[in-house]
Amino acid sequence: MSSRPRLHPLQALYGAHERAAGLPVVDHYAGVEARMRKALELQGSMADDALFDVTLDLEDGAPVGGEAEQAQLVAELVMSPANRFGRVGVRIHPLHHACFRPDLETLIGRAGERLAYVMVPKVRNAAELADAAALIRRTCLAHGVSRRLPVHALVETHGALREVDALAAHPRIESLSFGLMDFVSAHRGAIPRSAMGVEGQFTHPLVVRAKLEISSACHAHGKVPSHGVVTEFRNQAAFRAALIYRYLWRTLGGQ
Repeated sequence: MSSRPRLHPLQALYGAHERAAGLPVVDHYAGVEARMRKALELQGSMADDALFDVTLDLEDGAPVGGEAEQAQLVAELVMSPANRFGRVGVRIHPLHHACFRPDLETLIGRAGERLAYVMVPKVRNAAELADAAALIRRTCLAHGVSRRLPVHALVETHGALREVDALAAHPRIESLSFGLMDFVSAHRGAIPRSAMGVEGQFTHPLVVRAKLEISSACHAHGKVPSHGVVTEFRNQAAFRAALIYRYLWRTLGGQ
């Protein structure tokens, strides 16, 4: 019988010590003012630490023509006492949108020290992500924000999926999220609507392929992959099913 001390897998397995950032397991998106305030209230009241992140939404949440006012409101909420744990991020407009730079100026200028992360949507390739990250960094420097503001990105285009390893390798990236709905839309009918449901998003081959590639790239570079969209807020059975599918997914190598 060996007398050698037993080692924990984190001590024995190759690369096990190279762990990704520890982020809450749920990211709750909200874009309408009442729902943003409700999300912050719920986050602050459930425990003594953030059980989930809150992403305040400028891309889908801002009414057309009211983008500047939405950005001001979001900055106020990030700086308010309702942001109890400092785990509130913001999804801004895509890089190629006219509001991208104004979003950064408002958010970083007013709330850069309190933002948990900036989520960049509709990334089309690695070069575009690099440009977005560089603009975020320059805006931080211009406003005297000394901290390294984490960048998250949504993989929801064919181009982003083709270059997902390069996206995950970018040093400013903390997490890559799978943009299920826009990804399905980009396939122009090749993926049915059912693939956006609780079961379909874990079984349709094109969606599963995308999730596997995102997860593999993130694991290779020590980043956090995120996916598993649930919109049936009042359907407890759907939430339970999502948890079961997510558990089965993780046992098969997903995240």
